[in-house]
Amino acid sequence: MLALEPGQTGPALAVWARSECAVQRPSAVLVLSPHWMAECAAVMTHPQPATWHDFGGFPEPLYRLQYPAPGAPALAQQVLHLLQGAGIAARPDAQRPFDHGAWVPLRYLLPEADVPLLQVALPHGYGPAEVYAMGQALAPLRQQGVWLIGSGSMTHNLHEFFTTRPAQDAAPADYVTAFARWVEQRLLAHEREALLHYRERAPHAARAHPTDEHFLPLFFALGAAAWGQRTGPHTPPAQPHYLTREVMHSHLAMDALVFL
Repeated sequence: MLALEPGQTGPALAVWARSECAVQRPSAVLVLSPHWMAECAAVMTHPQPATWHDFGGFPEPLYRLQYPAPGAPALAQQVLHLLQGAGIAARPDAQRPFDHGAWVPLRYLLPEADVPLLQVALPHGYGPAEVYAMGQALAPLRQQGVWLIGSGSMTHNLHEFFTTRPAQDAAPADYVTAFARWVEQRLLAHEREALLHYRERAPHAARAHPTDEHFLPLFFALGAAAWGQRTGPHTPPAQPHYLTREVMHSHLAMDALVFL
């Protein structure tokens, strides 16, 4: 529903992207979304992917939204080469459309839909370390002006959301705040091992993420940013810049952050 109910998060994404684009527009955007899981790191290769409304039971206007961005077949081949070169199993997928994990945030980031967009699948069975390695493998694309995006949710307990159905601006649940701020503290302190083992160490981890596919994209972004490591003796480690810490409907932490 972020596509129709922007809250604070939609405008925050839009403001940041306009500022970035005023300096340099991205050459392309690569998204890892929890809504495409496959047996390996499949890579979208279609030159003009469709907009997929991969959900049911929502208001009819949501199904009319489109995001007609071009695909990036040439970049997809480079993505495949980088992943396979890092020992990560990958294959092309010429049929995959854009899922809502990609097109919903991109409607705020790049509303004209004129920048090439492609997605890479989240492999079944991958954990934080493996997803981090995917981001590391694709980090060289940043030097080409490609935005690498991990699209998920800082908390994602849909059972509690659908059970209680709180208003969009309802007060955040205590467990949501505790988990999200624990993550922020680990990010700022570059405590890589703690974050990689968040399932055992973070407060309320299993409640915040009964399954972890919506949290794993964060590690894709962290790997791409070389977070938790120094890239040179005079290069400071990457720091997160928070665009928003909004919580929607009490249970859905919408934290959005960038690494520049």
